[in-house]
Amino acid sequence: MRRSYLRFAAAFLLLTATALFLHARAGNEVFPPRQPLASFPSQLGNWVGKEVEIPQDIREILGPGEFLLRVYRNQSAQNASADLFLAYFPTQRAGDTIHSPKNCLPGAGWTPIESTRMVLSLPGQTPFPANRYVIARGTDRQLVLYWYWAHNRGVASEYWAKFYLVLDSLRMNRSDGALVRVTTSLLPEETPDDGQVRLLSLAGQLTPILNTYDPR
Repeated sequence: MRRSYLRFAAAFLLLTATALFLHARAGNEVFPPRQPLASFPSQLGNWVGKEVEIPQDIREILGPGEFLLRVYRNQSAQNASADLFLAYFPTQRAGDTIHSPKNCLPGAGWTPIESTRMVLSLPGQTPFPANRYVIARGTDRQLVLYWYWAHNRGVASEYWAKFYLVLDSLRMNRSDGALVRVTTSLLPEETPDDGQVRLLSLAGQLTPILNTYDPR
């Protein structure tokens, strides 16, 4: 119990210090040129995406960022589909930061039944860590991979993301960053590793162009 309290206190202090620091430096922030998420390709290799409208009440919870939600289907594989969610915040200095999916999933009725970290080795990028979740709601199961992306750097931990947020604010006078999440439903006979093959296929197509929308 004491250990859990100390971890919570440390996390609270880190987040508070980050918010105060970024707010203090908000005057001269740099906003590099970038492409809007609306221009993100609807076709990525064999994957073809269809836009999903994000309800306004959900957008208000997410905060003043830019968001994209699409369902991609692989034309070369029967019944192969995956959801892509991108969230980009041009600035995080006003206290509006990226929401962690692990906090949102329970609110949507999904329960994590397995969580691990893995290293993604994808085209055009240095290997980086990501979160791997198996979630369930009733008899339905999904596999989720997500990571934080900023300035050509991928991290799994939200606390490391906050650390680099402060570091990049000092070095580059920037506080922009993104969340990348890919999700696929698991058929009853499928294992999480089967779903992972699908997600890595889609992720391998999108990572080479991430810096177009979240500048390095």
